[in-house]
Amino acid sequence: MTLPWFKDFYQHIAQSPLSHWLEVLPAQLALWQQEQLHGDFNKWLKLLALFPKTEVSSVELLHKVEFGQAQDINDYTQKQLLGLFKQFMPWRKGPFYIHGIHIDTEWRSDWKWDRVAPHIHSLKNRHVLDVGCGSGYHMWRMLAQDPSLVVGADPSQLFLMQFQAIKHFNPDPRIHLIPVGIEQLPELKAFDTVFSMGVLYHRRSPIDFLYQLKNQLRKGGELVLETLVVEGDEHTVFMPQDRYAQMRNVWYLPSTKALTLWMQRVGFKNIRVVDVALTTTEEQRKTQWMESLSLADFMDPNDARRTIEGHPAPLRAVLIAES
Repeated sequence: MTLPWFKDFYQHIAQSPLSHWLEVLPAQLALWQQEQLHGDFNKWLKLLALFPKTEVSSVELLHKVEFGQAQDINDYTQKQLLGLFKQFMPWRKGPFYIHGIHIDTEWRSDWKWDRVAPHIHSLKNRHVLDVGCGSGYHMWRMLAQDPSLVVGADPSQLFLMQFQAIKHFNPDPRIHLIPVGIEQLPELKAFDTVFSMGVLYHRRSPIDFLYQLKNQLRKGGELVLETLVVEGDEHTVFMPQDRYAQMRNVWYLPSTKALTLWMQRVGFKNIRVVDVALTTTEEQRKTQWMESLSLADFMDPNDARRTIEGHPAPLRAVLIAES
């Protein structure tokens, strides 16, 4: 059985510049459904089916992700929604506002978007890919600019379920999350804009990853790359010996100059660093929607400039380039 979300996506791209993706994607997702489903997947599907249909009086995407108001529903329905959303914890990327319910996620992803949005090409009528999209927060903010299509690629099945829970309240046909990693994407060379935010440092081969991003873009398309960096010259690349801020899957943190050189070698043009900002414990923190450890637990309590391992505090940069 093909999930209806994927059928809708296949139909949407059949007459688009992405139509050749249909040569491989249905088989990949069929195998995924047969062999790779999370142990809680069927439970999550049943929970999704319990979300009541509501009348959404308003949709706000330009300044935040908000669907409906509290007065659209009665107290019983609001409590029902709150209980259902809690079943999909932890919520890491957001925030979301649904019928007066504030899903206060670990990350203030809106702050990142505010740093990125002023520097990108308009997304109107464009085909957009968000690699490592999480639960899709930034995809909704992209949708505010009236693109033809926004596609998120992220293998996390919990993120897929969180995305579908939010989309229940705004089933816009132009936005889709596909549970694949970028290594499973063919060389589509069809997207007008590709975003990769918070992914590069998790890749064991960052140069190969940059090539994979470039292979998704049409000629002249725009890459928006956001990642952890360190201070230094074009020769400076930091690799943690073990963990970085308690994360084992952090591999390479280049300086912005070194990252620019990598991107040049891969073939990107017109590369510019448009923002550099320290990540604070106000931007990433524990909440009632994400109750486990967060950034404050991973920093040196006596030196805000260092992680608990003694590494430089998380510094994030945004680079824009053309393929």
